[in-house]
Amino acid sequence: MIAPLAYPAAALAEIAGCFAFWSVLRLGASPWWLGAGMASLALFAWLLTLVETGAAGRAFAAYGGVYIAASLGWMWLVEGEAPDGRDLAGAALCLAGAGVILLRPA
Repeated sequence: MIAPLAYPAAALAEIAGCFAFWSVLRLGASPWWLGAGMASLALFAWLLTLVETGAAGRAFAAYGGVYIAASLGWMWLVEGEAPDGRDLAGAALCLAGAGVILLRPA
């Protein structure tokens, strides 16, 4: 199963791409960052196609839990704001939900 590799890579690509836009539009970064952001978002979309499932919606739904946890990691490592207990509890619930979706019988 490739999902355990594709999902974290997709999360990093999506968060980096979105953060590039955030940086330009909210933090005044150079517009050149938008090109890198778009490339990162394209990589994100491609990575999700690698998940082995018959329905795109299922791949996207399970990815949501991984995205939430990765976003909190980004907030902590890149933005310097540590997640609190409620953040971690919410991420754990979302990851559990992603596991239920991913590990369903074929």
